[in-house]
Amino acid sequence: MDNDTRLRSYRAAAYMTREQLRRDAPDKARDLDEVTASDVVVVRGCYDHVETVLQALEVPHTTIDVRDVDRVELRPEQLLIVNCPGQVSPRAVKRIRRFVEAGGSLFTTDWALKHVLEPAFPGVLAFNDRPTADDVVRIEVRDPDNIYLEGVLDGQDDPQWWLEGSSYPIRIVDRERVEVLITSRELGEKYGEEPVAVWFRWGEGDVFHMISHYYLQRTELRTQRHAASAGAYFEEKSMAMPDELICECDNLSLGEVESAKPSAAFMRNVVVERKRRQKKAAGKDAGDKD
Repeated sequence: MDNDTRLRSYRAAAYMTREQLRRDAPDKARDLDEVTASDVVVVRGCYDHVETVLQALEVPHTTIDVRDVDRVELRPEQLLIVNCPGQVSPRAVKRIRRFVEAGGSLFTTDWALKHVLEPAFPGVLAFNDRPTADDVVRIEVRDPDNIYLEGVLDGQDDPQWWLEGSSYPIRIVDRERVEVLITSRELGEKYGEEPVAVWFRWGEGDVFHMISHYYLQRTELRTQRHAASAGAYFEEKSMAMPDELICECDNLSLGEVESAKPSAAFMRNVVVERKRRQKKAAGKDAGDKD
């Protein structure tokens, strides 16, 4: 999948996820619209580009370089996203841990498992030392009613998750602490561990981690349904394709948009819940002052 196709797939998927939120949860849609650039801080990575998904979702955010984590102000109401490879300094590891302990939310991808999570939160997650091949696997959700999984998979959805060559399978060390959100039986059969996306609390904050790159690089059209047009996917969701996407979706397949949608919807949910918690805390503080 070339970069233009990836970008168009994410723009279509992001439009779909935002419209579904406006239709099904207008209060959450308003929270998403209230997100500011200071709410979400993205650490650039040379391999992954979560900020591209945020741009497609029209979520304001601030991007910083890896070296900036040593000195940038991190506030507990923020969401910090660390792109793969996440090779931050030992000082930055300590600052990230303190940020989460104070109430911040951390989202990491792939190699950041080893570079950030293992040293910052020892005894919780680990790389299983069986790196993947360049591969594509089917994914499943554990609990579709989980607040972070709403709209990630629904109806006939059968998305494929891309595994970058040498992605790090996630071994769960502390099974009482970690909640597995997205899994893949196919991933487990091939590489020994099923988790695709996990979540855990630490101190007053929480941590999300996903295997491979969050920004989709390629997919596979495994079925006749996957090969259908992007327009057919909009029809499945009982949603009209807007005029501005008609040309964008030209030559896009259902499978390409469908595989971009889980990451768009999942990130939307993470950002919304972070914003809702921020607003709740601000309201409590105002009440305390009164």
